[in-house]
Amino acid sequence: DLKPENILCYHQTVKIADFGLAKEMDAKPPFTDYVSTRWYRAPEILLRSPEYNAPIDIFAVGAIMAELFTMRPLFPGQSEQDQMKQICKVLGTPSKLNWAEGHRLATQLSYKFPQYLPQNLQMVVQNASESAVELMREMLHYDPKKRPTASECLQFKFFQVQIPIPMNAPEVVDVEASQLLDELGLDESFQEGSGVDQ
Repeated sequence: DLKPENILCYHQTVKIADFGLAKEMDAKPPFTDYVSTRWYRAPEILLRSPEYNAPIDIFAVGAIMAELFTMRPLFPGQSEQDQMKQICKVLGTPSKLNWAEGHRLATQLSYKFPQYLPQNLQMVVQNASESAVELMREMLHYDPKKRPTASECLQFKFFQVQIPIPMNAPEVVDVEASQLLDELGLDESFQEGSGVDQ
């Protein structure tokens, strides 16, 4: 049940709490009817898919990530039906070409998708960098098969922190202060203020 309240942060440590609805990766259906808090619920869950797996968590993380940038829920639905409407308002109405399984599930429920054009996610999540928006866009695919796995998410540019390392960096040698003073031609009476500690 991924939602901001279940993500615990302390300094640089992040932990996920509340595994009450968790399933093993290779668990077989039937699955739990109630799955995840509404605002972070994947579309296939809203359409009562009898089979779901890790991609529902990827969708939830995409919604949570957007909320971290905007400080408000991306899909604040007031009911299950309104939840799908909120998703369509941002992502646009899914086509049969993009998500055939979703249309099949909707037909079984006699549900008609509300008609919306997709919004520019960069405009919806304005504080986010291009690399953050790229990652969120992939995580928020309607079709769970098109969402990246957690490992694949880590390969996105958003997570590639570049720390420049100078070419031909000088070798760092651990020396005693007295040895350093000798090499500089100074004796041990050299006082503080020179920038070299004794």
